[in-house]
Amino acid sequence: MKRMASPSTTRARVPARFLCGVRLLGSGLRMWITDPVIMLTGAIPALIVAVVYLAGFIVLANNADGIADAVTPFARDWGETARTIVRAAAAVALIGVALLLIVYTFTAVTLAIGSPFYERISRKVESRLGGIDSAVELPFWPGLGRGILDGLRVLVATLGVAILLFAFGFIPIVGQTLVPVLGALAGGWFIALELSGFAFEARGIDGSSKRRMLRADRATTLGFGVATYLVFFIPFAAVIMMPAAVAGGTILARTAIAGADDRGRGVSRAG
Repeated sequence: MKRMASPSTTRARVPARFLCGVRLLGSGLRMWITDPVIMLTGAIPALIVAVVYLAGFIVLANNADGIADAVTPFARDWGETARTIVRAAAAVALIGVALLLIVYTFTAVTLAIGSPFYERISRKVESRLGGIDSAVELPFWPGLGRGILDGLRVLVATLGVAILLFAFGFIPIVGQTLVPVLGALAGGWFIALELSGFAFEARGIDGSSKRRMLRADRATTLGFGVATYLVFFIPFAAVIMMPAAVAGGTILARTAIAGADDRGRGVSRAG
């Protein structure tokens, strides 16, 4: 009989699995060395989106104080110190939540614009790792509609998390330490969902099944997603890393699918 892992053993494996996820981004980055032409082509859509987003963020940052004042009307009659603290907390929370939304939507918009480039990168990774049995060739328009619908579902969830984090941001000190951590975890999860999409779609795996497979090894998924999320904060690093992140997301999907197959065989043997 196979010995079940104890809770302490499972907890001990979490950091190792998280680091395994981080290394997936490095595995994707190695694609730059082995195939620089296709990776450079994949950086073009990311560059276009990055320029637009950077301009928008600069406008937001320049107006953060005014927006913070507008969303804290209740503090206008407070003392100067208390009013300043609340408005500063609101401004920081606003910028933090904006960054979460920017990083997520950057991924979604870039993948939509550069879909042919990134699908080619994903298929190249698949080919190097053994290919796909009975790959699903989804027609363009149904595939586009399915991708938009799945993206909208994730966007709604992201907005819900963003509103919650913005509310936390009003709590001095606690909000400014908790919001970035929760933002990285939430943003990392959503980014992992997006970047692994090509590999799942190539196998005809829908959104709910995709999320279930990734949740089965949440530590690895978050390791990859959080690492990508943090790298994307480096100015224009996302332009270089986007093709590598797609490659890493493909490997993540293959890992999740293999894990699901292993669990299925284990259940069959137990039965």
